[in-house]
Amino acid sequence: MPSYLIGALRHQAGLPFVDETNIDAFLAPAEGEPENCILFFTGDPKQRPEADDVAVVLPELLRTFQGRLRGAVIDRAAEESLKARFNAVVMPSLVVTRRDQPVGVLGKIRDWSEYVEKIGAWLSPDAPVLAPSGGPRVEITHAGKEIVR
Repeated sequence: MPSYLIGALRHQAGLPFVDETNIDAFLAPAEGEPENCILFFTGDPKQRPEADDVAVVLPELLRTFQGRLRGAVIDRAAEESLKARFNAVVMPSLVVTRRDQPVGVLGKIRDWSEYVEKIGAWLSPDAPVLAPSGGPRVEITHAGKEIVR
């Protein structure tokens, strides 16, 4: 169950909650909509109280970048299956996409100027997309030989 502030994103800010069944439809912009989106991976607000802080910042970011960015909240039940696709490792995270490709991830709560600077850069049409996450990797060096798993 989302916290009050995360729930308010749906009821007061009008943001959709998306999951595996409707994420692709959300990411495909309708005519006249911006192709960039910001996805909010909340994590468990009881374990990650910063999620409530990010929930307060998200509507302000959407106002700041109005007309250039659409927003959605990733449904908690879908977070685990969507994290790798969007390179969300730390919870809470805001992921900026261009259509269905992630272009940047901001984990935890940040300073306002960092949000504005980084998101502004990621909204540039020539901003590179992020490579898909291959999951955690472990590199071990034993007797001069590197082992990667």
